[in-house]
Amino acid sequence: MTRYPRDLRGYGRTTPDPRWPGGARVAISMVLNFEEGGENCVLHGDAASEAFLSDIAGAAQWPGQRHWNMESIYEYGARAGFWRLHRLFTGLSVPLTIYGVATALARAPEQVAAMKEAGWEIASHGLKWVEHKDMAEEDERSQIVEAIRLHTEVVGERPRGWYTGRCSANTVRLTAEEGGFDWISDTYDDDLPYWLEVGDRDQLVIPYTLEANDMRFATAPGYIEGEQFFTYLKDSFDTLYAEGLEGAPKMFSVGLHNRLIGRPGKVAGLKRFLDYALSHEGVWFATRGEIAAHWAATHPHRRRERPSQMSRDRFVEVFGSIYEHSPWIAQRAFDLELGPAHDAVEGMASALARVFRSASESERLGVLSAHPDLAGKLAQAKRLTAESTAEQASAGLDALTDEERATFEGLNTAYTEKFGFPFIIAVKDNTKASILHAFRRRLDQDRDTEFAEACRQVERIAWHRLNAMDL
Repeated sequence: MTRYPRDLRGYGRTTPDPRWPGGARVAISMVLNFEEGGENCVLHGDAASEAFLSDIAGAAQWPGQRHWNMESIYEYGARAGFWRLHRLFTGLSVPLTIYGVATALARAPEQVAAMKEAGWEIASHGLKWVEHKDMAEEDERSQIVEAIRLHTEVVGERPRGWYTGRCSANTVRLTAEEGGFDWISDTYDDDLPYWLEVGDRDQLVIPYTLEANDMRFATAPGYIEGEQFFTYLKDSFDTLYAEGLEGAPKMFSVGLHNRLIGRPGKVAGLKRFLDYALSHEGVWFATRGEIAAHWAATHPHRRRERPSQMSRDRFVEVFGSIYEHSPWIAQRAFDLELGPAHDAVEGMASALARVFRSASESERLGVLSAHPDLAGKLAQAKRLTAESTAEQASAGLDALTDEERATFEGLNTAYTEKFGFPFIIAVKDNTKASILHAFRRRLDQDRDTEFAEACRQVERIAWHRLNAMDL
């Protein structure tokens, strides 16, 4: 059994209505990363200096040395940038979520006091602002525990939200398993929150952003001036606001850093965006905690049986009758690379159809031959499968006049004698009249053409049967 863990489907073609408070057309989450004092530094017991997200072009780590320029750039964020941003957000009464590195918060008591006075949400950004990709799972789990302990000691309460940032493949699972977070954000895969099942834990995920993010001032390609940042944020907002007007509200995350957007020439672009967004009606500025509370109350998670997580026996039990009297199709489909994308109608239809299409011609002929005649003797004797009975009844084929029944019997006989398999059509797509029309049209086709059309109809019947299930 091969199972693919990545979810490339998400909500699919129709996203849920978040029903934001007040009927808001877009929810905006402003996030300020507080990392200064938690970055790589030999003073912090690290092996080298920091090299990430600064105004030093082409920065590289200095093993065993302090990097004075890098340290002073980070210090600007805590000493000057933070207070500039504090004045901006409190002056506009815009709520803010802090991603606070625990060791950085411990080194910034005055800033933490200001965050609390402003009523900002202080979430955890991990123990240290370092890479986790090569960290052993147990070491990362231990750092999560220590980050929570230190955060609680410094802030006065445990964090209810989490974002590592420089994470590992284990981070989302480990933070969900910790069990105490209302939300986690180490994903970038959607415009709306969603639920993630991790063991017995139903974990709410609020995706974050790396593009509507001032980190692009420190990466290439990136922003050079505040106006570029404003333009990108404005364009994103306008698109999401328009989608909200069309009945599909979304969420917009904006990521900020004290040492980057806190510079005078950059913060001007942020100020323009905030003024622009605040000038619109139907905009909900909210902390991530507020968004999480709303989502949990409005869209509580409902666990359901998922095809990609079924046992073989259960899978065949559920899907073995989708292709008429051909459970072998479900048996082979179980061995495909199934994943979250197959836990919905189109995904399961694809998996089963792939097996049917790749089967030998004799196997496919067997599937065609397993189908009953339309309005034939089996139907009259009430010996059809439950699915076929319902399908034929949907077009009134269970209530024919004697003349209509004789017509169908004659067409069935002529068709079977010519092609060697019964006439197959997705009855739910048709009426009695259109079925008779298709019967006569298809009798004029050659066998290869008709075989191909009959196979397509088998797949369409399977789709209808899946669509009737609670997938």
